[in-house]
Amino acid sequence: MIRVSNLAVLPGQDDQDALRLALKRLRLTPEQVLSSNIVKKSIDARDKKRVRLIYTLDLQLSSNEQAIVNRYAGQGVSKAPKRQRLEIPRAKKALDIAVIGLGPCGLFAAMYLVRAGHRVTVLERGLPVEQRAFSVNRLMRSGLLDTQSNFQFGEGGAGAFSDGKLTTGIKDPLVQEVLRTLVEYGSQKEILYTARPHIGTDRLPKVVSAMRRAIEALGGRVLFGARLENLHLDGNALRGIRYAADGQLHELSCDAAVLAIGHSARDTMQTLHDQGLRMTPKPFSIGLRVEHPQSLINLAQYGSLVDHSLLHSAEYHLSRRLSSGRGAYTFCMCPGGRVLPCASEQGMVCTNGMSNSRRDGPNANAAILVEVRLSDFLQHDHPLSGFAYQRHYERLAFQLGGGQMKAPAQTVGDFLSGRPSTGFGAVIPSYRPGVSPADLREALPEYAHTGIREALLAFDRQLHGFAMEEAVLTGVETRSSCPVQTERDQDGQSNLSGLFPAGEGAGRAGGIMSAAVDGLRAAMSLHRLAQAGELGSLSRRTISTA
Repeated sequence: MIRVSNLAVLPGQDDQDALRLALKRLRLTPEQVLSSNIVKKSIDARDKKRVRLIYTLDLQLSSNEQAIVNRYAGQGVSKAPKRQRLEIPRAKKALDIAVIGLGPCGLFAAMYLVRAGHRVTVLERGLPVEQRAFSVNRLMRSGLLDTQSNFQFGEGGAGAFSDGKLTTGIKDPLVQEVLRTLVEYGSQKEILYTARPHIGTDRLPKVVSAMRRAIEALGGRVLFGARLENLHLDGNALRGIRYAADGQLHELSCDAAVLAIGHSARDTMQTLHDQGLRMTPKPFSIGLRVEHPQSLINLAQYGSLVDHSLLHSAEYHLSRRLSSGRGAYTFCMCPGGRVLPCASEQGMVCTNGMSNSRRDGPNANAAILVEVRLSDFLQHDHPLSGFAYQRHYERLAFQLGGGQMKAPAQTVGDFLSGRPSTGFGAVIPSYRPGVSPADLREALPEYAHTGIREALLAFDRQLHGFAMEEAVLTGVETRSSCPVQTERDQDGQSNLSGLFPAGEGAGRAGGIMSAAVDGLRAAMSLHRLAQAGELGSLSRRTISTA
């Protein structure tokens, strides 16, 4: 196979036009191509008068491929790397392994371990994704929060109802394994090659439940409504876990466990800290959700080609170093989406965003965040101080919203002018169960609201219309990442032997893809140590936060 990169075609042209362009570059005929495969497809909209679709193709040729690579070296032609699926060696001795949490981290860890032949039990404090949908719909309809089944807790984790964005900054080769697995269980094939892949909130829950059923078919056991209560330890060695389900306390013996609890299981993190799991505080971010008309974002990104049928809803990612020295950036941008109520505790409000696979709603939304430093929240060096800091501003948002899970909101024009909003205009807030016009300065630390004001004006210079007066800000956004990181050694094992913290709850990931990859890495390491007879061994171990 050879790889041909940087094939620029006009909007309106398609995959076959990209192939014809590749053949023209290589001076080949269609008959010489045995197969072709799209590796990457992206939109180059830097020049609004010359928007192009950029393809990378892999071609299998009947002619001498190496000779062609040599001939066109330096012209975007190279040898295509071999594509191999992850090999999973079978266990010589099956172990009893608990996976705690069924978000992307736990899901991929459990899939690997059950395929390796281990006896896997998955604990998920929330409900199956089908039942979970009733909980989240009731929350949006009537403001009634189920603290165990919501947008944070339940099958699929926090990502199941938040667009299914699969972009990631990590370069791990397991990224492709995760993408291929998602396609295997029902995701659209396009995620394998689009530059900013997403599945969509309407599709991702079906993929998640298909993977869970596959785990069960392979012999794994999945327990819903099962919340980890504490660990059964012998000194610093894991011997089992205790969990609550159906109003009773149960005990499960296990040889090892993957801890994949996500970034919002604050109660569980407190318990684990009290039991001696070593962890350290880490910086995170705080801010607001901003909503614009999707048509404005499309026009800003595509210019005169804004109405072209083959250009999907436009995205953006903006960042700025503020005059204070802090970083400000947009996060989790959801084209054609809506803002969600993502609190998991009573008396608090926090937001996130989602969009369906078609991304065809009227509003675009994204978090606009400002860096939170350790010095802002660290109290008496307690590693869980970040949770207290998040809770403080989530309570303020709840109070400012007036209760019943309503969120405080403000137009960008009012926010920049320093006056409370009294209503909304062209942009209708999408947050349900509803918003209350407010002054969002009351729900943020001073450095955050002044930083967001500065960022809005700076981003407007990068993306025309970003600071439009009738755009809407909704507060608060506190959970873009976990404010604590668990310590682990070079094999991914914590200071409690047999416990492998992974994913966002361990402070080791920042989205679906990185969490899934970290879960796979934890499972692979656990399996390798078990087969070498070194599981739980304290020899050679250096615990680190790196």
